[in-house]
Amino acid sequence: MRLSTVILPIRRWHEGGREAWLRAERLGFHTAYSYDHLSWREPFRDGPWFGAIPTLTAAATATERLRLGTLVTSPNFRHPVTLAKELISLDDVSGGRVTLGIGAGGNGFDATALGQEAWTPRERADRFAEFVPLLDRLLTEASVSHRGAFYSADEARNVPGCVQRPRLPFAVAATGPRGMRLAARHGQAWVTTGDPKLFEAGTPEQSWEALRGQVARLGEACAAEGRDAGKLERVLLTGFTPDRPLESLDAFVDFAGRHRELGFTEIVVHAPIADTMFAADEAVYERIATEALAQLGDPGLTNRSRA
Repeated sequence: MRLSTVILPIRRWHEGGREAWLRAERLGFHTAYSYDHLSWREPFRDGPWFGAIPTLTAAATATERLRLGTLVTSPNFRHPVTLAKELISLDDVSGGRVTLGIGAGGNGFDATALGQEAWTPRERADRFAEFVPLLDRLLTEASVSHRGAFYSADEARNVPGCVQRPRLPFAVAATGPRGMRLAARHGQAWVTTGDPKLFEAGTPEQSWEALRGQVARLGEACAAEGRDAGKLERVLLTGFTPDRPLESLDAFVDFAGRHRELGFTEIVVHAPIADTMFAADEAVYERIATEALAQLGDPGLTNRSRA
């Protein structure tokens, strides 16, 4: 199992931003991700919030071993042609340490920031179904032309392509059947936050059962695509289930062990932010980063050695 973290882009680079990424590398996290939004929910909406790709590029120059990624990018304000160019550049600057977390997006935050009406769930799924395969092509082919229902490309050039071959990995966030088919077809990993209906009123046991159902449906999607489900990484982003895995090291080890039974290969925790939904004891967070994997039964194994 791998252990990763999320660093929200809320600090000026020279006022704690750079140090947050260096700390993640020192603690041995496998990957440090950042949200790719134009703004996010309260209390972050009215405070500092920086762009994900520039932030990750700066982090790439500051770190040496830490993998970097978005969790997640969506079509809400992205176009595959311009996104591909930025990702190829980021992959180059980082020396091939980038993972693209990608999802269909949601209703709030930046869904209407470009002046459009918020898309319905069906519209988001339709756009995502075109966005992902086109982005796949743009990151693997030197020149791409495409005319689709939502996106177009006219001899879009992406030379020399990604450092990682054939392209940087996709971690596709999905819970519905169409998204899971995209994960099975184009993803190197699948991402979930659990069942949002259980976040406030559910129990950890109900959440575990819901995740077991999602994993089963992922297996069905892989079977439909003729793909071995065991070769798809499974990523659980914490903070959106009824569990409280950051309460203590023991709580996290128990949480991680139970979800490893479901086949999850990577668990992602948020770097603590006081007075928010991500508030947590900094000392516990550091102990989780440095001690949890050994307690899970991987003596001598570090996050970095699994990179």
